[in-house]
Amino acid sequence: MDKDNAQPLDKNVKKGVAKLVATVFAMFAFGFALVPLYDVFCDITGLNGKTATTAAAVNENGIDTSRTVKVQFISRTAQGAAWQFEPEMNSIEVHPGEMKFVKFYAKNESGRHGVAQAVPSVSPGQAANYFQKIECFCFNQQPLDSENEVWMPLQFYVDPELPADITELTLSYTLYDITEKAQS
Repeated sequence: MDKDNAQPLDKNVKKGVAKLVATVFAMFAFGFALVPLYDVFCDITGLNGKTATTAAAVNENGIDTSRTVKVQFISRTAQGAAWQFEPEMNSIEVHPGEMKFVKFYAKNESGRHGVAQAVPSVSPGQAANYFQKIECFCFNQQPLDSENEVWMPLQFYVDPELPADITELTLSYTLYDITEKAQS
């Protein structure tokens, strides 16, 4: 191979490597941008069942006694979380606008002090905007010593503006062990 042909090949290789590196950075940036873009999309469309992360105002619109909505409660612990976590009841019947209070049980079975955080989701997704939490253990981290247990409160109402075709909704919580993250 003569020297004259080697230089254009080196330039082509350098251009190719530069394009690959730029592509990797662009993909990395796009990956980071997906989370906020997805949140905006869910806020606009009401999909994904995300609920508010702050307390709602107390209902002032009255109670709609002409209909009943069944609220189911599901709880689970994330993989690797050595916690027991469950609702005190599996479901409850509510009139839209009616304030309800339920509790969730948690026990730290990890053998060490731990901190957990519950992340809620409502389905169907369009009902998430109508499920109003006044008080929720999910608003705060839950520190708990080894083998200790706690009953955590949830006070809520279903907004009377909930579409009439939604007669049942499910509130699901996933409990994550965030001990390492909370300590840093």
